[in-house]
Amino acid sequence: MKYLFVFLLLTFVWSGCTDNEPVVPVPDEDIQLGGETSINNVFIKIFEQPAPNLSAVEKDLHFKADAAFGAIYVTAPSTIQSGLGPLFNQNSCESCHLGNGRSAFPNLGNDLKGLLFRVSIPGKDGFGGNLPVPHFGLQLQTKASFGKQAEVQMTIQEVEEVQQFIDGSTVNLRKPIYKIESSYLPIDPSIEISPRIASPIIGLGLLEAIKESDILKLSDEMDVNQDGISGKANYVWDIRKKEKTIGRFGWKASQPNLYQQTAAAFSGDMGITSPAFPVENSFGQIQFDSLFDDYEIDESVLTTTTFYTQSLGVPSRRNWNMEQVKQGKKLFYEIKCTACHHPQFFTGTHEFQFLSNQMIFPYTDMLLHDMGEGLADFRPDFEASGREWRTPPLWGIGLTQIVGGHTHFLHDGRARNLLEAIMWHGGEAEKSKNQFKALSKTERDAVVEFLKSL
Repeated sequence: MKYLFVFLLLTFVWSGCTDNEPVVPVPDEDIQLGGETSINNVFIKIFEQPAPNLSAVEKDLHFKADAAFGAIYVTAPSTIQSGLGPLFNQNSCESCHLGNGRSAFPNLGNDLKGLLFRVSIPGKDGFGGNLPVPHFGLQLQTKASFGKQAEVQMTIQEVEEVQQFIDGSTVNLRKPIYKIESSYLPIDPSIEISPRIASPIIGLGLLEAIKESDILKLSDEMDVNQDGISGKANYVWDIRKKEKTIGRFGWKASQPNLYQQTAAAFSGDMGITSPAFPVENSFGQIQFDSLFDDYEIDESVLTTTTFYTQSLGVPSRRNWNMEQVKQGKKLFYEIKCTACHHPQFFTGTHEFQFLSNQMIFPYTDMLLHDMGEGLADFRPDFEASGREWRTPPLWGIGLTQIVGGHTHFLHDGRARNLLEAIMWHGGEAEKSKNQFKALSKTERDAVVEFLKSL
């Protein structure tokens, strides 16, 4: 009842504001970022905790799911965790999502950590998705089983770009340049390449439980209100419904639900077949093992692993009552970062009750936005253009250092800290970024401290 009252109050406040009226945030309304799934603690394994509102049966399933998520797969003919490859990027979910957090930007040779590369050639398939690159598919695999050859080896060069604030101080931005160093076969020269780094997996079940209608209410594709923000939903192919539906997950919202997101990761990242994706990712290539045998994971393993991503707790805010953090939150609203990083939702009905009817504060609108030339990958993905990205949720962002030992952000991990991440914003976020640039150093620091409190 408490959450419903707050929801109605906030809905009244926000719906009564025009684009020209300042929105004054309440300092403490978002302490419990994940509603009743929130965890009031800070330690290195904070992203690995079950939601506290799970039933006893659900908690048992969560711990079984934890083991499935952490399983290390090997190549056949092993009888335990068999099925890896013959082409793959990593051998376990945790190899990319270390501590269930975001992957660090790679810095050593061919160990790309949680960074992978989606690829395609111009055009769309019969479902509106990307066309695979002949002999390479839709994702580059940089590792292979014994006796097979990895598709490519990648190199990364870095160029520094200098951005200046209005007060004269500067910040250096790291721009990665990705290059295919070698490949097992020549690659179609029209290839489109999109680097994607592994994201945190906390709160995903809550995002899945947000009502589609509530997401679409925030869409303004034609920018009718003329605020410069024109978020839109992606519509992607749902393999179970066999129809297009709203996209929610992935850097371009290219997956409709966590079941499909999980199955696609097993297939693309590890070369593991399932009832959802029964064909090896190497099908049609010379590395294909020519076996059309049983699924390498069954429906039970797939749904159990999916449950792990649905049942994790969300850390609560920290330091929310500090004056600097309060100031940063006020500025975050004033420069209209919330136009894309929408603060709150009230979840609808989900198959799991612990995700249903929760007041949550993910700080995302779940929509696609043009982020400008600097962040563009120039690779469309269903309805997403080569300049558009889904607004990533911000909950947990301030715990990146504690959980992962780094502060790398954005779709490929290029930003080395939150300040750099803000300064990479362009396109629809250009106006807000310029307002941030005009702030004093004290005010900029306050905005960053607010983000660290999430």
